[in-house]
Amino acid sequence: MPQIVFRGISIEQLKSISKPLVAELADICDCGTDNFTLELPNSTFVYNGEETPAFPLIEVKWFERGQEIRDRFAQTLTKYLMDFKLPEVEVVFTVFSETSYYINGKHCGN
Repeated sequence: MPQIVFRGISIEQLKSISKPLVAELADICDCGTDNFTLELPNSTFVYNGEETPAFPLIEVKWFERGQEIRDRFAQTLTKYLMDFKLPEVEVVFTVFSETSYYINGKHCGN
């Protein structure tokens, strides 16, 4: 279920890490690799009236898995992106409530 949105890297960079990254993240989350969605939106960033490159920001949308898993997940994402010689990588988590997330009209809560 983790949906991961990448900003500040190229599609070629994301493609090059996608398979090993998802395999490692799936191991951390104890789930299958088919649970992951990787997205790289086409965005334009503007600062002070000029187009500017995006900074590396990774947004993870998921059901909460606890601090230890979140830390390992963020560290793994950061490790893979830092291999691109980026000056900084930021990771932010958006947590979904199971009762507010619906699949085919039914929420995922108990």
